Amino acid sequence: MGRKRLQPAADGRPTVHTVAARAGVSIASASRVLNGVGGSAETVRRVREAAAEVGYVPNAIARSLQAQRTGLVALAVADIGNPVYVAMMRAIEAVVASSGRQLLVHATGGEIDSETDLLRRLANRYVDGMIMSPIRITDRHLDAIVVSPVPVVVVGQLPDDAPVDNVRTDSRAGVALAVDHLVAAGRQRIGFVNGPLDTVPGAARDAGFRAALASHGIPVDERLIEVGDFQYAAGREAATRLFARAEPDALLCANDLIAVGALHALLTAGRRVPEDVALVGMDDTELAQMAFPQLSSVSLGSADRGRRAAELLLERVADPSLPPRREHVAPSLAVRASSTVGGPARSGPPPAPRPATAPASRLSTAPADGTLEVTP
Repeated sequence: MGRKRLQPAADGRPTVHTVAARAGVSIASASRVLNGVGGSAETVRRVREAAAEVGYVPNAIARSLQAQRTGLVALAVADIGNPVYVAMMRAIEAVVASSGRQLLVHATGGEIDSETDLLRRLANRYVDGMIMSPIRITDRHLDAIVVSPVPVVVVGQLPDDAPVDNVRTDSRAGVALAVDHLVAAGRQRIGFVNGPLDTVPGAARDAGFRAALASHGIPVDERLIEVGDFQYAAGREAATRLFARAEPDALLCANDLIAVGALHALLTAGRRVPEDVALVGMDDTELAQMAFPQLSSVSLGSADRGRRAAELLLERVADPSLPPRREHVAPSLAVRASSTVGGPARSGPPPAPRPATAPASRLSTAPADGTLEVTP
């Protein structure tokens, strides 16, 4: 994204970015000095002089409370009803509880104003730190995070130079696992129902879908792509629109809520799953195993990402001088009944193998529920 990182705040007040630019140091270095964490003598001198020159005024209340601990940790997610966030929350709560703290959960609706307002309220030190999983990342988020007097860990994709502890996965690789599986099963007319393209996951999964088709020599057919929202009703409506104009033999959905909506749309239209249309979701939530037939789904490690985010946060609370850390959780594919039985015969030559960009997939059997798991 095109970030204007050195601009003053919208109301004209100088920000840490302004100070960093004047001092000629990194934003992280300026933030550490302004928050009282420290730095080299030369860095401290330059940052303090720059702050005086531009008229930067720190939050005195936050400074006065800096040494206190509340025993609380906040989690901010778009939708607390989404099973992916439920899994994440459970993992975070377990780690937080082991430290003797309690978890506060905020539902932001994915609204940028709501999320940035929560970040600004951290100046009141009402929690020891926050874990945030926004579906959109803006300069406003980053500005508020780097000046926060308490630690913030982001679950999701961030710009590579963001000085923030971050836990991420690879949606593009996850989409590739799903497309590989469908092509190997003989599917050639693969549809895709996505969430909004102006979100981080929506954009990543769209790019991953197009790249995965290209790797198999399958041209992109825009009639087979539909965009809605990351919700059940929106997924059902988007799938219905797609089926009204095209005849896919497989459908990949950007999350499990969309996939269940698409499953109901398919069954309502009299199409068999997987005989007529193979179906794969993403996130591999409990919902995937509750559906009938059970849904194949790409796991993006929601619980693992939550657990690691909580660990990073507590480490940061204990030692604010740590450098920014970035953790990766690899995707995997759980293959179930919605994509494995009675697919149509493949027409033409078999698909070309994907370029070798990662180690060969491993296939393991989990006999308890008939799930096969594929990991890159």
